[in-house]
Amino acid sequence: MQDTRNVYGAEPVSADLIRKQLQCLADDSPIHAIKTGALGNAAVVDVLVDFIREHPGIPVITDPVIKAAGGGDLADDELVSAMKEKLFPVAEMITPNGVELAMLGNSEDADQAADNLLKGGCESVLATGGHGTGIHIINTLYNHAPEPMRWEIERIGGEYHGTGCTLAAAISAGRASGLSPRAAISQAQNYVHRAILHALEVGKGQPVPDRGILWER
Repeated sequence: MQDTRNVYGAEPVSADLIRKQLQCLADDSPIHAIKTGALGNAAVVDVLVDFIREHPGIPVITDPVIKAAGGGDLADDELVSAMKEKLFPVAEMITPNGVELAMLGNSEDADQAADNLLKGGCESVLATGGHGTGIHIINTLYNHAPEPMRWEIERIGGEYHGTGCTLAAAISAGRASGLSPRAAISQAQNYVHRAILHALEVGKGQPVPDRGILWER
């Protein structure tokens, strides 16, 4: 239960129902990428991890949703532990914002938090800078390369509902279409920037990125 201001309540979908739905999809059409967001509970993580292991080679982009932009909780301690211990090691990339990075990586220092996650089994961490300050949003990709890779995008200003979800979904779409992880990130950032420029004021809270805009390569 949510609006453009906050999340007020949530109930997880049955893990068994999700298992059956995943199997229906896999039997019906090819799956070229997987994007995860709010997962509900640890049982859903188990189902998802089983599916990923049964279908190796599919890029998994995980948006580790813990709290809504308005502050509402979307993950309890058991779910957070399940994501860190089981889902992150099978994901190609996780995309935490600054708050999530500090919580998941057990450090207020972004570099240290990302390093802790990499040591914990993450393949790569895209630390998003939308919740920061300054004239530019700086998104930083940490992996096992000697140095992280950074992208700078003009900060439009204000708070928007669903930018992190939009970015992770757009990266997944790029990977599904055959782009490399770095190319998918670059394209996704441009897409989200344009979606924010054309954000829709649909309620009394934060504007919503216009996801209906056309892609630009």
